[in-house]
Amino acid sequence: MRQALSHRSWCAEYPGNPSNERLEFLGDAVLGWVVADIAYHRYTDLPEGKLTDLRKAVVNATALAQMADSVGLGESILLGKGEAAAGGRRKPSILSDTLEAVIGAVYVDGGPDSVRHVLTGLLGHRLDDVVDRLAVLDHKTALQELTARLFDRPPVYLIREEGPDHEKRFFASVMIGSARWGEGEGRSKKQAEQAAAREACARLQEEHPAAHA
Repeated sequence: MRQALSHRSWCAEYPGNPSNERLEFLGDAVLGWVVADIAYHRYTDLPEGKLTDLRKAVVNATALAQMADSVGLGESILLGKGEAAAGGRRKPSILSDTLEAVIGAVYVDGGPDSVRHVLTGLLGHRLDDVVDRLAVLDHKTALQELTARLFDRPPVYLIREEGPDHEKRFFASVMIGSARWGEGEGRSKKQAEQAAAREACARLQEEHPAAHA
């Protein structure tokens, strides 16, 4: 664990101590595997694409830094004087890398069962929260599945934009064949398309309840 907490800036000031970089490498791989394993067994109704989205949402530098911060990991990291003075204990990159190193250390010391136990507790409600967001936000995927069942064709999105670059708004219309089923707007193309898909899904589910069921 001491090695897992040893940042290279500290090792440079105290020669002879190995940094946490090798454990970080191992922890990154272990984390991806354990999250995939937990997601596979916990969310048995999620398709492959959603499982991939779920893993990406929790196995990234931002999410790992938030998890590290939630358990106060920054206070335990061994940093060089310069890095510590520069606020290194709060830097997302250092927090996320150190958490991966800790995960690697748990795996080395305790094996697969121990690291799975630790990560299950650490991830806690985060996986459930991400799954809920995926279910609510991914209207485009839901619409594509609906149109495939009902019409055997994909939806087509028409985009227009208005306003200057710093205040641009995007407007989307979703077409199924020659019929317009939904419209939406947002600050990005993706937001506009999701809004249009949400409206189209609602209309399709209202007119074709059997397909939704």
